[in-house]
Amino acid sequence: MIERITILGTGLLGASAGLALRAAGFRGSITGWNRSPEQAQLALDMGALDSIAEDPVEAARASDVVLLAVPIYATLDWMEKLSGVLGPDHLITDVGSTKAEISAAAARLYNTPTRAAFLPGHPMAGKERGGAALADANLFHGAVWLFTDDPTCERSSRGSALAKEWRQWVISLGCKVIDLDPSRHDQLVAWVSHLPQFVATALSALLEDEVGDAPELKHVGGRGLREMTRLGASPFSMWRDIAHTNTEAIEAALQALEQRLAHIRENLRTPALRDEFEKANRFRRE
Repeated sequence: MIERITILGTGLLGASAGLALRAAGFRGSITGWNRSPEQAQLALDMGALDSIAEDPVEAARASDVVLLAVPIYATLDWMEKLSGVLGPDHLITDVGSTKAEISAAAARLYNTPTRAAFLPGHPMAGKERGGAALADANLFHGAVWLFTDDPTCERSSRGSALAKEWRQWVISLGCKVIDLDPSRHDQLVAWVSHLPQFVATALSALLEDEVGDAPELKHVGGRGLREMTRLGASPFSMWRDIAHTNTEAIEAALQALEQRLAHIRENLRTPALRDEFEKANRFRRE
């Protein structure tokens, strides 16, 4: 039974996980740590944590489950650091937005009868900005939580039990759970998550170049412009690791979009433009 959870990274996702677990009825202890003491204190003040860890490694050792809610490269660093500390009575899971490198590290460092269990996860939830101040107990409600677990791994019985229970807690947060192969995961999220982000970033940057010296023009577009550029507020620090660890899939998606935009540009006065709108409408209806 999961009684002690440590959350390493108490920003938006980490603090929201703490709040959501409490709202779902988790009665055990939740300890948190963040490289920014201010973020950890904010998460504590808002009720996402019971305590702040002075030593995150010792806090992880004293927990049943460790949730890594940090950027991808930081997740990989923590995986290396904790692999020699935690044992078969521990479960580590994460919220990383790409899974190929994390799943490969899990296969190398974890998931044997004598090592800690690792369950790679990715909640399809978030906001364009991070930080504990934006944490929300309902952030995961109605979201899909993806897992890229290796069905061939041979965990300890305790590790397997913890992984099964963590899945149940995810469902209790209001999530739908889907299992995917890591490479398939990265291909899919390149289309449905990463491509929209980079489109919004490119559009926002283009508009800044074109009308940035005429601030009043930003209001002319109204709601449509605000919706299209909302993700443009996302900071580079949130997306650098994603771009670096899913480069090939993102490149393919961006290239396909470039070709589609060229097709539209070339057919602004032909019936092919109507076809594009019909396809777009069909996607939204479905």
